[in-house]
Amino acid sequence: MQVPEALVSPADATARIAALEASLARANAALAARDLLIDTLRGQIARLRRMQFGASSEKLGREIEQLELALEELETERDTPAVETDTTEQVQRPAPIRSLPGHLPREEVVHEPVSGACTCPDCGGTLRALGSDAHEMLDIVPVRWRVVRNVRPKYSCRSCDRIFQAPAPVSAIARGKATFATLAHVVVSKFDHHLPLYRQAEMMAAQGLDIDRSTLARWTGQAAALLDPIVSRIRDEVLKVDKIHADDTPVPVLDPGRGKTATGRLWVYAADDQASGSTAPRATWYRFTPDRTAAHPTSHLAGFRGFLQADAYAGYDGLYRSGATEVACWAHFRRKVFDLHERSPTPLTTDILERIGALYAVEAEVRGQPPDVRHRARQENSRPLVEALRKVLDAALRRLSPKSDMARAIAYGTKRWPALSRFLDDGRLEIDNNIAERALRGVAVGRRNWLFAGSRAGGERAAAIYTVIQTCKANGVDPQAYIADVIAKVAGDWPASRWGELMPWNWSPEPARLAA
Repeated sequence: MQVPEALVSPADATARIAALEASLARANAALAARDLLIDTLRGQIARLRRMQFGASSEKLGREIEQLELALEELETERDTPAVETDTTEQVQRPAPIRSLPGHLPREEVVHEPVSGACTCPDCGGTLRALGSDAHEMLDIVPVRWRVVRNVRPKYSCRSCDRIFQAPAPVSAIARGKATFATLAHVVVSKFDHHLPLYRQAEMMAAQGLDIDRSTLARWTGQAAALLDPIVSRIRDEVLKVDKIHADDTPVPVLDPGRGKTATGRLWVYAADDQASGSTAPRATWYRFTPDRTAAHPTSHLAGFRGFLQADAYAGYDGLYRSGATEVACWAHFRRKVFDLHERSPTPLTTDILERIGALYAVEAEVRGQPPDVRHRARQENSRPLVEALRKVLDAALRRLSPKSDMARAIAYGTKRWPALSRFLDDGRLEIDNNIAERALRGVAVGRRNWLFAGSRAGGERAAAIYTVIQTCKANGVDPQAYIADVIAKVAGDWPASRWGELMPWNWSPEPARLAA
């Protein structure tokens, strides 16, 4: 039985207030501790990602993944109402209200009073509208498959008996049952969302759609064939620039003759000058090869005479001898030192990492600025840092054993010092090769899912599709909408004089919407 407020003694009221204040203090302390932990984890993740210039060591990648999971659990717990175990009132802070993206379609659901919108349920009077309260919520409509039935009526002339009928629409697959949008969905699901074809077939079967995996493979091949003209022009765009970022990654390839997999390579060549304020198109071109011999990059970039930013792979040396200018990657050098620092930190490794971090701080301030601004900032701020770092490295080499891991890590940088320092003298150049490494990140993720390419032709098909998808993403274009629209136009004999309109950096979704 609850005691009336008038009968509560001053001592009981004081005790009750003290209990509520203690409960409030505990709740605030718990919330503050959790928020502090979340901020700490976010800071650690941001710091590790700054260290993770491109594809870092597996240990660092696992550490980031574990911290991401911990942060996810904490944020989930923070947003989940807790069950209060005692009788004190629970204190909750309101969640911040964020507006939903304006480009999403809206569906309005009007909730009228139970009694209706005309008559007052209390007195029977007439209701008048005063306004409304609106609250938006994010909703999802699952993937829904449908059948498009193309009907072509026939008409005959009563005078001349001539028959008229609209021509059959262009088909994505000869005598096939898939639209261009379906082909785009399958391709993007595999190569961008990392869903192998057998998993897609299972997901379709769960919705009552029995499509064999071999059929999906045929659709993928047809989409790649239709995209070939786009891939060729992306390649031309990359080869005509004066600065290319290059990298490669292993790709397992089935080798039926030996009953196991061989190791092919997927090469990437990226043209991207937005960090230096350029508005030129961003293009990413991929090539597949069965091995990693030097003949491949030499063939891919034959005749190139600009700046080539890459790792220390000796296969690029032929390009440097034939006229390309080497630009080394500070992230690779830093990674050599970081691997030793992670295993056994020393004052020397800490000092080197902090000095390289200062170089990246300068780069962060001038990112997106014109080349002359970047050049001036590097001459004023970065060059003294580079010169001081070289003195530290030379002094360390004099006292370290040449066979030590630390000496080898330092020698990796000192042997390439002119190429490492080249970014100081040209504002168009980057401090590292992260542009190319980021372009291969999706390949590394997908490789864990689709495991291997089925053949050399499969590897070349994957390279072509990656070329289109990554170039779309680099230019802020939705790959699925782009591929669906472009392959339909290519199949419909798009005029060669207007190929430029279909390139990702020129394409607009508006024509596709109007056609739909």
